[in-house]
Amino acid sequence: MTPTRAYPSHPLVGVSALCYRGSDVLLIKRGKQPYLGLWSLPGGLIELGESLQDAVRRELAEETGVIADLDGHHETFDSILRDENGRVSAHFVLTVFRAVHVEGEPIAMDDAADARWAPLSGLDRFEMTPGTAERIRRLFAR
Repeated sequence: MTPTRAYPSHPLVGVSALCYRGSDVLLIKRGKQPYLGLWSLPGGLIELGESLQDAVRRELAEETGVIADLDGHHETFDSILRDENGRVSAHFVLTVFRAVHVEGEPIAMDDAADARWAPLSGLDRFEMTPGTAERIRRLFAR
């Protein structure tokens, strides 16, 4: 049974990759809801039987073609969206893994509309999903 993302019966578990190369961070422009058209970190839902670490590597490769090594730093948070009536329209529990670039140049694939390296000092030029810029700065500082 495929979980429903809109008005789910329970939180959905996902992962994101804070992939860096020097002082640049890999961003994707979301090609689907929620947050269509905003910049974010590559990621998605884990699959049944898949570890969080395997899921983040897979999602990074599927969305951008980039290969990276996880460096051990991560952060977990909730992303809860409500409609105009206060009902939960989406609820994700996401773990962001910091990852160092190994190979590949970003190419927008899967549900990413665009993918590119962004300088940490220039994050404010990108309209991002809520909390993403702050999360990047916090995790990058570790």
